[in-house]
Amino acid sequence: MFKKILIANRGEIACRVIKTARKMGIATVAVHSEADKDALFVEMADEAVCIGPAPSAQSYLVADKIIAACQQTGAEAVHPGYGFLSENADFSRRLEELGIKFIGPKHYSIGKMGDKIESKKLALEAKVNTIPGHNDAISGPDEAVKIAQGIGYPVMIKASAGGGGKGLRVAFNDKEAHEGFTSCVNEAKNAFGDDRVFIEKYVLEPRHIEIQLLGDAHGNYVYLNERDCSIQRRHQKVIEEAPSPFVDPEMRKAMGEQAVALARAVNYESAGTVEFVVGADKSFYFLEMNTRLQVEHPVTEYITGIDLVEQMIRVAYGEKLSITQADVQLNGWSMECRINAEDPFRGFLPSTGRLVKFDPPAEGDGVRVDTGVYDGGEISMFYDSMIAKLIVHGSDRDDAIRRMRDALNAFVIRGISSNIPFQAALLQHPRFCSGNFNTGFMVEEYPDGFDASMVPHDDPGLLAAVATFVRMRYVQRAVQISGQMPGHGRKIKWDMVVLMSGQTYPVSVIDTATGMTIVQGEKRYEIASDWSFRDLLFSGTVNGQPVCMQIERRGMKYHISHFGLQAEAMVMTQRSADLLSLMPEKLPPDLSKFLLSPMPGLLREVAVLPGQNVKAGEKLAVIEAMKMENVLKAEQECVVKKVVANPGTSLTVDEIIIEFE
Repeated sequence: MFKKILIANRGEIACRVIKTARKMGIATVAVHSEADKDALFVEMADEAVCIGPAPSAQSYLVADKIIAACQQTGAEAVHPGYGFLSENADFSRRLEELGIKFIGPKHYSIGKMGDKIESKKLALEAKVNTIPGHNDAISGPDEAVKIAQGIGYPVMIKASAGGGGKGLRVAFNDKEAHEGFTSCVNEAKNAFGDDRVFIEKYVLEPRHIEIQLLGDAHGNYVYLNERDCSIQRRHQKVIEEAPSPFVDPEMRKAMGEQAVALARAVNYESAGTVEFVVGADKSFYFLEMNTRLQVEHPVTEYITGIDLVEQMIRVAYGEKLSITQADVQLNGWSMECRINAEDPFRGFLPSTGRLVKFDPPAEGDGVRVDTGVYDGGEISMFYDSMIAKLIVHGSDRDDAIRRMRDALNAFVIRGISSNIPFQAALLQHPRFCSGNFNTGFMVEEYPDGFDASMVPHDDPGLLAAVATFVRMRYVQRAVQISGQMPGHGRKIKWDMVVLMSGQTYPVSVIDTATGMTIVQGEKRYEIASDWSFRDLLFSGTVNGQPVCMQIERRGMKYHISHFGLQAEAMVMTQRSADLLSLMPEKLPPDLSKFLLSPMPGLLREVAVLPGQNVKAGEKLAVIEAMKMENVLKAEQECVVKKVVANPGTSLTVDEIIIEFE
């Protein structure tokens, strides 16, 4: 077996590969940019080599620097993770020529299957079902519109080298096809260095279902069941699960056998994924093949018991697969939530900065956390937005959903925004819970975006009760302060009111030997907990049932997070509440005459000039953050008074870009 391998990646996937390498007794080398010098994966690796500045194009995407690091450290093999150079055929070939093993497929397989245009042609030759479309690279936006008209709207415009939702747009008319082509070309050029784009028919009400497979150099292949990745936002996966609630055994076998046939056609070695778009009638069409490890691979590992990274390493070393198709298990149900640094209540805009608090749920008992960050670490604007992957395993789908809900409640992140409230809301959504969804789920259920009112909670009184419990703990400590004058010490008032989400909850508190009983009219909440003042996580029992939620004191208010609901509660006496109601409300400042940066990022373009008349919907500026372009458009007709920020400026949140008259 290899003695030392180099990991040509960063973040959670680098940490994930290091864990398996350690288990196998293999030493590891991390390569890192200057921005990642203090990252967790660098600390975990046995050796580390700095390969350049923060931008990927000057570090993680420079094959020469990674090859030099291999030669410097004596690494015998390279694991590319996903993204960056993982599907770069030239990189794989160069390593092979130097006698360094690429822990992935051979360069000819990557070249044929990693290129979406070539892979579709191969799939046609192998008699795999394919989607109607134009399989050759397109020269410009006008040609893109003409082709789209020929295929019939809606169409999907995709970068040939794309992945992870980058370089992909869906167009429903000529205007969207024209604009989508330009955006795809720009994103593809920046992210992959390849600006070829093609177009295919967009299947309505589709599911995104993929088959995980393994192949070795000895002609052995197995498929490891399917993953359902239909829950997506802007074509990026949000929740993945295995198996799929839509797939029956016959369909699984048919899809698996087609995936293996495709892999055989290119002598595929290593782990790979064949993605299918599946119609409501269970017809399926080849979408693409990812010639690398997938982000969502842990759900397959849970239901099969197979370590995919270990299999990749063993296959790269030349070993035969130790399992046959008959050995592949399907045990229970697994789900993965991608925890991203983005604010779901501000249109999912990127959120970068320091992780003031990072406390994921405890691993074990069907819970796994794959991450590359740590408490006090930093989320950089230079890379993708993923903070962690939260994976659970249950006996069936309902059990997996329950475990995921509990794990999300216990996931504490402070300092930046995360999409946990949104994930928790999805896990409560009746349509998701029923399994009756497709890739249009987000657009159909959240057509105007996501806001706090869309997070259901069946017992808000519970939140008020827990807030009261925490407040009374503070009061009980306050009455014990020393130096109080006899007869003038603070006395506890056990009748309070809770002001929360525009509602008033009158409560009476009864102190008990094990905790408190909170009485709200006819409802009683018997709370037992060892919560202490430093804890952001409240865990205990309410009426004998286990409860876990996040609660944090911020001035007079208690900020509560439970099942995705974000609430602020104030607990006070009735007299204090009466006086508070008399206080004047402070109105926010009028910012309608400014275009503010909604996120930290790099200002790529300002599309207007001083004195210009702008109509509603026109492009004003483009900001790049976390490898994605974000176009800012005018909300109403206006006249530009002044351009405050110039292209190339690094912006902070709410920094002024343009001032209007």
